[in-house]
Amino acid sequence: MSKKTLVIGVIGADVHAVGNKILYHAFTEAGFEVVNLGVMVSQEEYIAAAIESNADAIVVSSLYGHGELDCRGLREKCDEAGLKGILLYVGGNIVVGKQPFDEVEKRFLAMGFDRVFAPGTAPETTIAALKEDLQVMACEADSAS
Repeated sequence: MSKKTLVIGVIGADVHAVGNKILYHAFTEAGFEVVNLGVMVSQEEYIAAAIESNADAIVVSSLYGHGELDCRGLREKCDEAGLKGILLYVGGNIVVGKQPFDEVEKRFLAMGFDRVFAPGTAPETTIAALKEDLQVMACEADSAS
């Protein structure tokens, strides 16, 4: 079975690189093929990379609080580009100010994201969700380590 491919990056004008590097290493060690676009990534760059790499999921990070603006319309653009149904994850400090996470999560789910992760979510939590959603068998993941 071939490895599942993820496209990751930090969306918009955000330059928070540390979390992105941590996720890259965690996802790679978990057995995923990872295309890391780095920081200040546009929606179009995520989509182009997902098409080019035949990705199974796009994982969007945002830490500077403007994720809600930066992510708006991404599902529709994916659909238009032929990536209908691609797994879309978002996480980090994705809204301005202190807002109840369940409300934030509802808004991002309504925007077409499959899962929304709160600030400070452990990479293992995201990895477990990816394995579940992409139906990665435990034996596949174990053989990668």
